[in-house]
Amino acid sequence: MIAFDRPGPAPDRDRNVLGGDLEACSTAPLTGFLRDGCCRAVASDAGDHTVCAVMTREFLEFTVAAGNDLVTPRPEWGFPGLVPGDRWCLCALRWLEAAEAGRAPPVVLEATHARALRVIPLDTLSRHAAPRQA
Repeated sequence: MIAFDRPGPAPDRDRNVLGGDLEACSTAPLTGFLRDGCCRAVASDAGDHTVCAVMTREFLEFTVAAGNDLVTPRPEWGFPGLVPGDRWCLCALRWLEAAEAGRAPPVVLEATHARALRVIPLDTLSRHAAPRQA
């Protein structure tokens, strides 16, 4: 049985946009629809939080102005509030909206779920790829 509610690598069936195994996005802060560190595609996730992005000041300002405050901590929801440099699983449509406005944050391709390709072309994601960390 595969456990979907704990940090660690995604199960084998979760693939990234490059076709490889889905890597973890972040455990500090703990992200993902399931808060397991991965941007998994989950049927109950209406927001499709499949894009692993590195937060920037420009994107955080953009998303607050668009009505999705990712900056203010919400302890009642276990949400720490984000700062530039944090990695976070974003809704694919919100990321695309930010890209179209010239405010998209860098994407960690290895940690972005293949389901994001239903909304965002791979070449668009690739143009916004975050540098690979050693």
